[in-house]
Amino acid sequence: MKVKELRNGMKHVNIEAKVIEKSAPREVISRFKDTTHRVATAIIADETGTVKLTLWNDQIDQVNVNDTVKVENGYVTSFKGQIQLNVGKYGKLTVE
Repeated sequence: MKVKELRNGMKHVNIEAKVIEKSAPREVISRFKDTTHRVATAIIADETGTVKLTLWNDQIDQVNVNDTVKVENGYVTSFKGQIQLNVGKYGKLTVE
């Protein structure tokens, strides 16, 4: 699958792309438990476009700019009018 094919609400997304940018991690507090998590955003790109990839906790340290990442069984959401790719708990993120 290519970046330009991603649409809000898609599930079971498999995609491979290069990391071109990564934000600094920030702390968020879980709504359900009194725990904190780290979250960051990576911009990934292929020859068809770019998309934001949400990274949580350990994923943040695995991914660096210029890495090629493969997302298996991811899903797409929309946040503030922009689509975002998410790995989720049933997906897999691999750094090539």
